[in-house]
Amino acid sequence: MIYLNKVSVTFGDVTALHPTSTRVREGEFVVLLGASGAGKSTLLRCLNLLVAPASGSIDAEGLGALRDGRTLRMHRRRTGMIFQQHQLIARQTALQNVLLGRLARHPAWRSLLPLPRAEQAIGLQSLERVGLLHKAMCRVDQLSGGQQQRVGIARALTQQPRLMLADEPVASLDPATAEMVMSLLHRICKEDGIAAVVSLHQVDLARRYADRVVGLAHGRIVCDSAPASLTEGDLAALYAPGMHAAAPASSAFTPGERPGFPFDLATAKVYR
Repeated sequence: MIYLNKVSVTFGDVTALHPTSTRVREGEFVVLLGASGAGKSTLLRCLNLLVAPASGSIDAEGLGALRDGRTLRMHRRRTGMIFQQHQLIARQTALQNVLLGRLARHPAWRSLLPLPRAEQAIGLQSLERVGLLHKAMCRVDQLSGGQQQRVGIARALTQQPRLMLADEPVASLDPATAEMVMSLLHRICKEDGIAAVVSLHQVDLARRYADRVVGLAHGRIVCDSAPASLTEGDLAALYAPGMHAAAPASSAFTPGERPGFPFDLATAKVYR
């Protein structure tokens, strides 16, 4: 589905991701596991070039290398993105937020007008799949955190993606809601044959839902295996002391915080 060939990322004199090669296959549910500062979000955001590699190449199935603007737009159109902080427009309804996932399929001027009924039906179907059809006309600032994250999943679904990226989608949720959201995301991806790459901190969720766990430490892949093959040694390597070494000391953000999206690449070094 997508292949990284010796991809590295640097922010100034900080190497966030050392030359890395890996691939995600069609329909595969991959979890990126590791401590804060390990390079999970950097690797994940390389997959749709929200973070630009300093070296190496990224190839998408059917498109080839993601080098020019046209190829990148086509890749992003079929790649859904789910964020930790939801990135929803608070004053708009759940349906209005979900329909933003359709805009990449239309010229820019079309965003000034209501989308056709067929497009709105796709949005409503996506809300139904995440159990929020009854909240379609509610403003998202009236929804709970778990409901907002499900709106984020529905928005990604309206793109009808072939690849789903989720950057710590349950980090801000309580354990019970996190379990529900992960179960929902996993079920939808499996039902639709969507390849997924999800960054997580929770080892128990990775063991339950991943087809494959890619563990990172200090900007390098240190293990890549089925969840059942994860050893205590692997986990010790992932969560050993000093995992924040890759983060710039001058960062204005504490571990776990991120600036909003869209973001300035000049601040991208603070991402995990």
